[in-house]
Amino acid sequence: MRTILLLFLFTISAWSQTGNLTGKVTFGKDELAYGSSVTIKGTQKYAVVNDYGRYEFKDLKYGEYILETSSMEGQTRTTKVKINQPNIEFNISIERNDARSLKEVVLQKKTVKKEILEKGFSVNVIDTQEAAKRNIQTNELLGQSVGVRIRQNGGLGSNVSYNLNGMTGNAIRIFIDGIPISTYGSSFNLNSIPPALIDRIEVYKGVVPAHLADDALGGAINVILKKGAKNTLSASASYGSFNTFQSNFNTTYRDKSGFTLKGSGFYNYSDNDYEIWGKFAYNILPNGQKVFIKAKRFEDAYRSFGGRIEAGFTNVNWADSFLIGFNASDDYKEIQHGQSMSRPYKGRFTESDAQVVSINYAKKDFIVKGLEFTVNSVFSQRGEVVNDTVKWNYNWFGEKVIGLRGEPILTPNGAQQGQPTILHLNNKIFSTRSGLNYTLNENHRFVFSSMLYSFDRDDYDEMKSQLERDFQQKRELQKNILSFAYELEALNSRLRTNLFGKRYNQKTEQRTPVLTNGNTTVEEKLESNNTTFYGYGLATSYFITSKLMFSLSAEKAIRLPSEIEIFGNPGENQSSNSSLKPEQSNNLNVGLRFGPYIINNHKFSFNGSGFWRNTKDKIARQFSVRLNEALEVAPSVNLGKAQSLGYEASAEYSHKNRLFLSMNMSQFTSRSKDQYDKNGVQLDNYNKQFPNEPFFTVNGNAQYNFKDVLQKNSQLSLFYNFGYVGAFYTNWLNNEDDRTPVQFPHDLGLSYTFPNRKFIASFDAKNITNQQVYDNFAVQKPGRAFFLKINYTLNKF
Repeated sequence: MRTILLLFLFTISAWSQTGNLTGKVTFGKDELAYGSSVTIKGTQKYAVVNDYGRYEFKDLKYGEYILETSSMEGQTRTTKVKINQPNIEFNISIERNDARSLKEVVLQKKTVKKEILEKGFSVNVIDTQEAAKRNIQTNELLGQSVGVRIRQNGGLGSNVSYNLNGMTGNAIRIFIDGIPISTYGSSFNLNSIPPALIDRIEVYKGVVPAHLADDALGGAINVILKKGAKNTLSASASYGSFNTFQSNFNTTYRDKSGFTLKGSGFYNYSDNDYEIWGKFAYNILPNGQKVFIKAKRFEDAYRSFGGRIEAGFTNVNWADSFLIGFNASDDYKEIQHGQSMSRPYKGRFTESDAQVVSINYAKKDFIVKGLEFTVNSVFSQRGEVVNDTVKWNYNWFGEKVIGLRGEPILTPNGAQQGQPTILHLNNKIFSTRSGLNYTLNENHRFVFSSMLYSFDRDDYDEMKSQLERDFQQKRELQKNILSFAYELEALNSRLRTNLFGKRYNQKTEQRTPVLTNGNTTVEEKLESNNTTFYGYGLATSYFITSKLMFSLSAEKAIRLPSEIEIFGNPGENQSSNSSLKPEQSNNLNVGLRFGPYIINNHKFSFNGSGFWRNTKDKIARQFSVRLNEALEVAPSVNLGKAQSLGYEASAEYSHKNRLFLSMNMSQFTSRSKDQYDKNGVQLDNYNKQFPNEPFFTVNGNAQYNFKDVLQKNSQLSLFYNFGYVGAFYTNWLNNEDDRTPVQFPHDLGLSYTFPNRKFIASFDAKNITNQQVYDNFAVQKPGRAFFLKINYTLNKF
């Protein structure tokens, strides 16, 4: 603490001897080189040239500096500049590269990541440039990142959850530009948003920074959509196995006055009629005997479409960005089975839609110099209908199950899952996030962020009695999270420290009609709750050398139960649990980053980290012991104490911008730490690995670029990747019948970029060895599949 105080006093005393450095970067004399980067050598400071061709460094101490300027389209240039007065104007001119040079693309990608990676958090920053050319979903791209495991119950459009270093489910929060993705509804999610519409993805593991004010206990995934102000149009379409069609477009227009118009849209469809086989695929005969089968999923189609439009002003005197947007989306999803594949459904499906209005405002030097203000407000109206009225049992061949007497067997309660229902869920959500960031000088920064989330749901079931329908069900939740952080940068940017605190508050209320007096009257069942918690943490990084960074982050984190966990979600076979307690965890990450090291034309970088999670009142879906088959509907429950301990590592290599290799691995143990029951008897599951969690994963990727193939200035890229998942049990019994096999699928792909750079064609072969691939509760995912994709880009129209 004494060291921090001395550094603070020293920087205040030297404040008067600092100056600002600004200027233009151009190709030749006049052409603006926006998107270039200017780095101060010997430090970690850099600036990205804006749409006016200008860069800026604030509060540089008097002295001489060496600037290194690089660009996607120009050659790197090194220049000297002397700071000896409060304001220095220094213009830089660089030479343009020929059309085939791609070296600066990599440099630009690194500078986008740089600021985030050096703050000390355990974080991945995923670029989407290459993935946008191929038939890869955003979730697939995430799943290839170190420490990330995507849990998906089937094919395109199926329910998805995320595992980050042993933390899973709603402990992981998903954001779109800092706004919770749940605001947009199920029809606008990471299955629907293609990589072409995304600038980058930030994955925070264990410890979440203050500016993402939310109750993310185990980590956060923040998807940053493209915001470029250049006039561009891009579109893509793909078709492949299982009658899967995906398409999207994205366009931006900006005139000289700053008026900006953005539009994007997508359409996805798949029959998802892939084959299932093996020990988790079987029909059950009337006498209870299992008959293992090989069959196609027959009622699992998915369709989604949507659009987004934004209008406003960018880079004007009164706002860096002011945009008003409207988002609309719709989807249709057939439900093939419940939590596991034990029994197929027929005729159970959901339909949903969402209309979202958003207002975004951002301004640097707001009112006073150094103060940055941002506000993002979103109001959404979402609707969902769960339809289930078919009364017969079916097998995996799509046939009615025939009983011992030769007659079709009825379901126990008159529908595929429970009682017949045409349930309407009407959701209204308001979410607003605001932030005030004050930069005192180059060494000290203060961050304040607040998030208000309000959820209101009305339920209406057409199949209920008139008496029950006259009494409307209500579900209300309000969450408010405040966070404050202090950021220190010292020792010529070699040391960075971030200290933060958070306050969490949540109120819930639900009113449900209950039939009484022999189903002749209705009484109101009222349940409410109000909780407040506090958390805190830190993240720090230190450059031992210019190529070796040590990082440490820790947090006492709180995760409040979500509206789905408290109120249930019939479309995902999840029942309600109003008695859920907040989940609490002490999280720690320690890591080292090496590189990049450049030897001749070889570039290497390495990353390794260890993590520890000590959790109380862990929230997870209830597990089945499968004595009477897997649960088809289950609530979320508090599992008590849990502890996760593990490590992750990654390595990257490139050669002459032609060959790119990467590999990563993650391994952890996640064990139950509840030792005794109320009577002092040791519990059977004490110190056991939690079931249904893949705890050992390895991912590998390779890419090679060929130049001038068939045509001059063209490029042919070949891709290969694999994903290894160790075997894991799906329930507490640890029987071999309930253990998934080792999974080791392989993917191949290629893309061809035409000389004009406007057209890119790609072909992908996924799971080429047709491996059995499983996920949540041993639900089988698609086998071998082929896809063709066309991309088109028009710049500067």
